Formats: sequence, C-alpha cells, structure tokens
Amino acid sequence: MRYIIIGAGAIGATIGGRLAEAGAEVVLVARGAHAEALKAEGLRLTTTDGTRVHRIPVAEGPEELGELRPDDVLLLTVKTQDAIAALDAWGDAEVAGGGTAAQRLPVLCAQNGVESERLALRRFARVYGICVWLPATFLEPGVVSALCAPLTGILHLGLAAGGADARAGRIAADLEKSGFEAPVVEDVMRWKYAKLLGNLGNAVQATTGPEPHPAKAALLLRAQREGRAALAAAGIACASDEEQAAARDGKVVQPPGTRGGSSWQSLRRGTGSIEADYLNGEISLLGRLHGVPTPVNDTLRHAANIFAREGLPPGAMSVEDLTALADEAAARA
Repeated sequence: MRYIIIGAGAIGATIGGRLAEAGAEVVLVARGAHAEALKAEGLRLTTTDGTRVHRIPVAEGPEELGELRPDDVLLLTVKTQDAIAALDAWGDAEVAGGGTAAQRLPVLCAQNGVESERLALRRFARVYGICVWLPATFLEPGVVSALCAPLTGILHLGLAAGGADARAGRIAADLEKSGFEAPVVEDVMRWKYAKLLGNLGNAVQATTGPEPHPAKAALLLRAQREGRAALAAAGIACASDEEQAAARDGKVVQPPGTRGGSSWQSLRRGTGSIEADYLNGEISLLGRLHGVPTPVNDTLRHAANIFAREGLPPGAMSVEDLTALADEAAARA
C-alpha cells in the first residue's frame, strides 16, 4: 500500500515519517511554505530516537500525482475546518483501472472531533476513523517533533460506520511496525467521542496559554460536564476514563515541560482558522438538538474563533477574563 498523507502537519508528518522509516511508501501532501520546505530540505522529524531528515515525495494536490493507484490509502490529517476542500479535491481524483478515489479508495480520518467521518461518508464509500493519541508539535515549515515514549502514539482504528475489516488490520500492521500501537476496534467513534471530551480544553489553552492553572482545569471540567450531559441526552456512548487510561498507561509518556496543543499551535502559526467549531461546537450542536445548555462550550468556541480571525497571539487572554465570560453566559442560559 502507498500512504498519501493529506495534510502533513504535526500528526500527518509524524505518521508519514514513521511509516517511511519502516519501509512503507509515503506521499506527503502540504501547501505553501511547508510544502516548499519539505520539497527543498525534506521532513525534519524529531522523536525519542533522535532527529532524522526524510526525503519523501511531496504533492500539493492530486493533479501532481496523476492517476492514483488501486492500492493507495488516503490518510486525512488536515484540521476539520479544511476537510471538505480536501475530500472534494481528492475524492474526484481518478484511479488507474477506472473510477474515482471516492468510489474505490479508503480514506482514514485522523483528526480531533467527530465531524470528518460524517463529511467523508457523504463522499467516500470506504471511510475509517482513527482516534489519535499522538502529542506532536509543528511550528516551523518542514520541522515536526513527536517526543512521546516508548510509543510515538496510539491510533485506534475502525470503520467509521462501525465494525472492522481486513484492510484495517493490514493498515494497523503497518502502523505497528512504525512505532505506534494501532488497535483495530469495532467501535472507533466511541473512542473518538471520548477523545472529544478531552479536547474541549483546547480553546482554553489556545486563548490563555498552555501553562497549568487551577482555573483552567476548572473551566475544562465545566466544559466536560456539559459535554457528558449533551452526549447522554443524544444517546451517544463514549469510552470511559478508565478504558482510556488502561489503553495508554505508560505507553505514550511525554517529556517534562509545557507543550502547546493543536489549537494553540494553529494560533502560533497564524493560520487564520481554528478547530473550535468542531470541538466545543460539537457539544453546542448536540446541546441545542437535545435541550442541554452549553454556555461554557459556547463561550470557549466564540473566544477561540475571535483569536483566530483577528490574529491574536495564543495566551493573550487571562483565565480570569475567560472564566468571567463563561460565568456571564451561564447566568443567561
């Protein structure tokens, strides 16, 4: 199989680089300065094994590859706000022997949140979800680090509509040769909904900074309470905290120090967009559909979007001010 990594940022470049190290055929898809750096200098990937430069083929779109191959695997790692454009571009790509990628090739959604699988299922016949536990950093074009040990990450994998198949097993085998644990599960979305609850604090970190603080932990806890209530009202199951801890305990240990997560990194790179609509906004959506108030998640989504739209630096807001906004919203709810 050839792995086409659509969105070779922190997660995509780490998975692509590790697959390439293990002998898999990989193409990295990127844009702008990052694509230029990857083409000119290669991917500079740092893991606990050290720093290596990988000369991996790079494309900015499907037209650069010509006809896709029947054994290609599309790994979607763009942020969810960029998923529709990526799915449309790659879904229409022609595959050798006839048909399009959307008709014939598998697409694996390796993003935070749960919306990309739904977007993909509208377009692609073969859609898989991946629940990503892979702390990684991408702040400079061509340079990515993923410093967890003893595994680089854990990637639960399964059919987005439920179940698993032989292809998922083959992909998991490649991932496990590459420094990941890749359990094939029948209920991958249950794991992704659980991960979503943890990601509700991304907006707190992005707007007030990644440094630990009791008030930040308190905001996350309030957002998670709303999230659990919304999921329960919608009848959506998620993996328990105990299941998640057992799955990753001692396997993806981060080095000491404070690290900015994916939303913080988006603001730091000045991308102009952020994934809050598909994290906190997912809880807001479920809350509105099922009659559950979500004032904290509404506040966090709104604040993160203002930061992205106005180009504010990450951490420019005090946690006290953010808490006050959430309290005002809760009083109105």
